[in-house]
Amino acid sequence: MHNKILIIEDDISISEMVKNYLIKDGFIVTTAFDGEEAIVKYLNHDFDLIVLDLMMPKLDGMETMKIIREKSSVPILIMSAKDSDVDKAIGLGLGADDYISKPFSMIEISARIKAAIRRATKYSNTHKIEEPPVIKVGNLTINIGNFLVSKNNQTIQLTSKEFQILKLFSKNPNRVFTKAQIYSFIWKDEYFGDENVINVHMRRLREKIEDDPSNPQYIKTLWGIGYKLEVN
Repeated sequence: MHNKILIIEDDISISEMVKNYLIKDGFIVTTAFDGEEAIVKYLNHDFDLIVLDLMMPKLDGMETMKIIREKSSVPILIMSAKDSDVDKAIGLGLGADDYISKPFSMIEISARIKAAIRRATKYSNTHKIEEPPVIKVGNLTINIGNFLVSKNNQTIQLTSKEFQILKLFSKNPNRVFTKAQIYSFIWKDEYFGDENVINVHMRRLREKIEDDPSNPQYIKTLWGIGYKLEVN
């Protein structure tokens, strides 16, 4: 079965270059040249992964990703000339699965796409085991089956990775997880010490579930060790 890729890139030459390479690599590729066109194509077709540029007309990459993330956890790979840590942090925080900076090699982007799809497929296949439908931690209610989280009966919008992290902690209360363990469980890949990815997701998760993110009551930091969900 050939995986379907949506490339959202306003530079026609880059779009065509990536498209042609991925087609030769066995992918089925659809292109869009601005955010509005991308949303229309996304809503009318099923894709296994989205390659997304940040700087686009009509609707930029960040806004496009927000809309997609409200509807789906499809893997998203950002490719952008914006290479600052801030841009990477924002992109990952909004729900991107990976980030590649321009210029890049075709071999690298193909490898990252395959890795992201492989991780998503593994996660899907390994979570078919029946699980408790609802977990309650303090004022939080985590509905595993529906991928919904609420606090004091108010729904909290989490990205796919944020939900997976909270689910991991809630199923293992008071267990300490190192950053390497979190990356291995959630990203299904080997950890190479990129703390920024973990830090961004933990900060964004705390901002959504904690009353005071700077003084968290749920997810505690054990300095030099890792994190745990504290349940008394």
